[in-house]
Amino acid sequence: MKSKELKTIFITLVLAFASLTVYAQPKVVAHRGYWRTEGSAQNSITSLQKAAAIGCYGSEFDVWLTVDGVPVVFHDATINGIRIEDATYAELMNHRLANGEFIPTLQQYLLEGSKLEGCQLILEIKPHSTDQRDERIVQRCLELVHMLKLQKRTEYISFSKHACEYLHAQEPNAKIAYLNGDISPKDIKTIGLTGIDYHFNVFKKHPEWLTESQQLGVEVNVWTVDGEEALAEFANLKGIDIITTNDPEILGNIIKKSK
Repeated sequence: MKSKELKTIFITLVLAFASLTVYAQPKVVAHRGYWRTEGSAQNSITSLQKAAAIGCYGSEFDVWLTVDGVPVVFHDATINGIRIEDATYAELMNHRLANGEFIPTLQQYLLEGSKLEGCQLILEIKPHSTDQRDERIVQRCLELVHMLKLQKRTEYISFSKHACEYLHAQEPNAKIAYLNGDISPKDIKTIGLTGIDYHFNVFKKHPEWLTESQQLGVEVNVWTVDGEEALAEFANLKGIDIITTNDPEILGNIIKKSK
């Protein structure tokens, strides 16, 4: 084979590899499930089902622990004026979400998730009022995940550094990402976590953290990115592994068009 032909083949291979690298697309995580659609609501069983139905990599959801030890799926610290971590489950069980569903327990949510193969369960542990309560909710979440054999399907995130570190100590092989945005990828790696899951403004302030994360093998998730313009920007930003969005279908379409 002539040197000119070899050179042509080499250039073709380099360009093909470069295109795969440049246009590698992030995974889609539905923020509180796919709730911006008919019949759905934030953190509902329906929102989980709909996230799986449109092919999301994962569905994110928020977990609080009642005073009597029942993990429930809900975002805010209070429900109709009742503070969740100081209430019993009996005080909460009849309250409904915007679509009419009852507030799901974590067990109910995970049971439904176990049927939806291919959709990761992105479990956010909400920061509780004390370290002891953070540890208690971690223990209860792990008990349920193990009971339902969902270890490989469940990933964890939290704004509580203590909850993340305690979770890592209990479950060293779990995927755990920190949310608060105030720790560098190097320090995240040092404490044993697998990822950072930061608001998009954090990466505008610290763009170097994207490169640092890639070099260290720290997974990068950015939240909460909404709207076609912003989603297109972050979908094509090198170093972003996952995007958490309230518009998962829009992001999915952007990714399909760019392939």
